[in-house]
Amino acid sequence: MSTNRFRTAAHSWYTIFYHIVILPKYRRKIFQHQDIEQATQSALGELAFYHEWVIEELENDTDHIHIFLSAPPRYSPSEIVRLIKTWTYQEVYRRFPQIKQYLWGGQMWATGFYVSTVSDNTTKDEIRKYVREQKSKADKLAKQQKLF
Repeated sequence: MSTNRFRTAAHSWYTIFYHIVILPKYRRKIFQHQDIEQATQSALGELAFYHEWVIEELENDTDHIHIFLSAPPRYSPSEIVRLIKTWTYQEVYRRFPQIKQYLWGGQMWATGFYVSTVSDNTTKDEIRKYVREQKSKADKLAKQQKLF
């Protein structure tokens, strides 16, 4: 095996990839609004840098977001999701306080999430392609609907 397949952290080598899908509260179509989409993706980039995650692909549909990332083994999948939801919530609400009315109860994200692990290149490539193609679906719907 080539060593470039592995990432390193303090005292460990790892190959850990997660495909995570999270939904806005009430499955609201918040990502139709390009500014909210960009703020969310920017916040995720900052969070990933801070925690030494590598975002392989990041894309959204109007009412959910797909994140394909690699994270050190010190982070459980549920901790990764908790950090993502908290960090993006704070950033988006700070920049767009009017979204609180649209999402009612002061929460940006639905309670649940989807996560799967990915281990081989074939599966990684398939998921990468699937996540990348979400944008074209979101663009078509955004032209037909308005957020606010």
